[in-house]
Amino acid sequence: MKKIILGIDISSKTLDICLNTEGSSAHFTIANQVKAIHVFFKKLARQQVVVAMENTGRYNWQLYEALPQYGFEVYVIPALHLKKGLGLVRGKSDKVDAERICKFIQKNQDECVAWKPTSVNIQKMKVLLTERNGRIKIKRQLLGLQSDYKLMKTIGLEKPLIKMNQSLIESIQQQIEKLEAEIEKIIQADERIKEQARQIRSVPGVGPVTCWTMIAKTEGFSTITEPRKMACYCGIVPFDHQSGTSIKRQPRVSTYADKSIKSTLHLAAMSAIRFDNKFRDYYLRKVAEGKNKMSVLNAVRNKIVHTIFALIKNQATYQDHLVLS
Repeated sequence: MKKIILGIDISSKTLDICLNTEGSSAHFTIANQVKAIHVFFKKLARQQVVVAMENTGRYNWQLYEALPQYGFEVYVIPALHLKKGLGLVRGKSDKVDAERICKFIQKNQDECVAWKPTSVNIQKMKVLLTERNGRIKIKRQLLGLQSDYKLMKTIGLEKPLIKMNQSLIESIQQQIEKLEAEIEKIIQADERIKEQARQIRSVPGVGPVTCWTMIAKTEGFSTITEPRKMACYCGIVPFDHQSGTSIKRQPRVSTYADKSIKSTLHLAAMSAIRFDNKFRDYYLRKVAEGKNKMSVLNAVRNKIVHTIFALIKNQATYQDHLVLS
């Protein structure tokens, strides 16, 4: 049976598909709709097919809905991985991008992790967290404008603008609270996620937002199953920077990271070291030894991640007598 490789470039309305069969390629453009996707895939249903696509967020949803009905091997590639893996390229179009995705998976399939369908509850959590984060940003921007309005006192616009701004902030805050309530409702309705949330929240410093984010990013600890990989994904693992005898820098964290979960873990670490627990003891001991405070705080973030994964693996809650080296 011939092996067919599909590279799919996704946009909001269309899918550009590069179909490669033993070196020969063909290009197709179809609507980014479930019905159109089924019509195309049904022709390949009995073939050995590998599907590769870039992770474009919500534009992937139509494919996610259609693909589970077929026995295809599917890979969803992070945009950064795809960009760095293509090497030196020039020019860009949807047709060319589909061909590049096809060539990428041909070369790197062994290194990529196959995609698996996500549960509906995890999908809902991801969407609600994205909506919440968007409103948090808007609220932060509106709060920043409050001080600027004071500069308009001389032209008499200070009070009406502040009043309008405050009304928007209150409305957005109400929406944030509704979104958070919906996330909690999803967690309470799913026994598996509910138990994971109970275990995660038992860790000192870890609150609801860190808990929700960890579950969503790992898809219920099914896609990322190792703490070292999660720590690397969060950008809290220091890497060496050395070449020959002339270049040797202190280990530092990589800029290639999920900044949102990194900042969430930072807040969790800051909270943890304020209270009497093993994380605080570790922090104070290392600082007393002369270690850089930010480096130690990063180590605390790392330990929080490892502790969460240990609890999930052992189906246990945090015990403060656990020894942190």
